[in-house]
Amino acid sequence: MSKIGNLAKDYKSTATKNIADLPEVSIELEVLDDQFEATDKITGQSKVIKQKVISIEGTNYRVPTSVLQQLKVVLEDNPNLKKFKVRKSGTMMDTRYQVIPLL
Repeated sequence: MSKIGNLAKDYKSTATKNIADLPEVSIELEVLDDQFEATDKITGQSKVIKQKVISIEGTNYRVPTSVLQQLKVVLEDNPNLKKFKVRKSGTMMDTRYQVIPLL
């Protein structure tokens, strides 16, 4: 048996984070398909949410479609780009992402 204090110290969340939480992202990272089940707040019914993620050291980071769209444009003008970062602003339905190329 373990004491609750020891379990709390060793606890690691398995919740998906956001790509904007990372200081930099390599364009060589593999994008994975992921899904989870959630309850619809309006209907109360269960639904499956599909998302794209990258995995770093066992932690998944969600990659919004708008980030992929912006990265495509950046790579068209800078095909040698190796790393970028993502800046996030706003909350919930008003969240916006900005892809920033890194040298």
